[in-house]
Amino acid sequence: MQIDKQVKKLGLIINPWAGIGGPAGLKGSDGTETVERALASGSKPQSHLRARIALEALTPYRGQLELLCFAGEMGEDTARALGFSVRILGAAESTPSTSADTERAAVAIRDAGADLIVFVGGDGTARDIVNALGEHFPVLGIPAGVKMHSACFAISPKAGGEVLRRLMAGQLVDLCECEVRDIDEQSFRRGRVRTRYYGELLVPREGHFLQAVKNAGREVEALAVADIAADILEALDPQTLYIVGPGSTTLAILTALGCQGTLLGVDLLLQGTLKQADVSAPQIEAAMALHNGPVNIILTAIGGQGHLLGRGNQQFSPSILQAVGRDHLMVVATKSKISELGGRPLLMDSGDPELDWQWSGFIRVVTGYRDAILYPLSNGAL
Repeated sequence: MQIDKQVKKLGLIINPWAGIGGPAGLKGSDGTETVERALASGSKPQSHLRARIALEALTPYRGQLELLCFAGEMGEDTARALGFSVRILGAAESTPSTSADTERAAVAIRDAGADLIVFVGGDGTARDIVNALGEHFPVLGIPAGVKMHSACFAISPKAGGEVLRRLMAGQLVDLCECEVRDIDEQSFRRGRVRTRYYGELLVPREGHFLQAVKNAGREVEALAVADIAADILEALDPQTLYIVGPGSTTLAILTALGCQGTLLGVDLLLQGTLKQADVSAPQIEAAMALHNGPVNIILTAIGGQGHLLGRGNQQFSPSILQAVGRDHLMVVATKSKISELGGRPLLMDSGDPELDWQWSGFIRVVTGYRDAILYPLSNGAL
């Protein structure tokens, strides 16, 4: 099947045995022995059904999606049954699949360029995802397990599907850090509940916020910009060279540092000080060549129009963007600015159509202090 250039890459990981111990009263499903006991008692896997319920919300977008997964029961079977385009990245090394298989799948899907990974399972599966990806890659849990103590799961498969649908429709969806917790199954089976914190995952959830009225919203907008600046300042790394694009939101970051930034130009920031103001593309390339450390780009979109790259910031040439990489792009915008787009994506017109296509997909946008959303970035192709 020919993949449309507007395709978004969605990772899918299904723990085929998640929740199978529940009907059998086994208080969990971890371990091969537990799965075998559950099957012997007549229990049947339910995770594929729950995955299907969630993914059915995306069937209107089949032409815009490619699902990245492992072969067979770990994702391929369910994705193909719903008519999605599928790319297989590997397979489980044993039957039933193990935690190691889940972790391998997560890493392979992330490295293949997925925008988001949907995983279907329980707390044990969430632990595997934390081990593989940490807290900086967006994932969404679809509940299918026995023990559901973690906060990274949608409240139901249908609710998870609604979050995914909103993402595809370009609606505002918050990103939040959610705890992963699990219990000791052996203690649980003896009547003692002992939960343990294993980390956090970055999870999209439906955003509940109001769009401010323009005439009366200036003070609120100013506070939102200040919150964005505070979030970015907290995350600044002294070893990283920051290339700060034009705009009032990005200028607020420099102003908060006491720097005289450029409203309509590109500035270089290092160790909390303005290294160079109003630079050209050759000057950016020279600074990058001299810098022995990471490089990040901080950008905001043009209000109303939605262009992130290619309008007023052509200093970011395709060669600079390729050298920095999409993972080092920090996008900032208030929620009112994003809401004004009415669901239309952010736009990229770098001058290199192949690069624009490669960078299309969901991108993290910082919208406040410790507040971010996932939002689509498009190459503008019809």
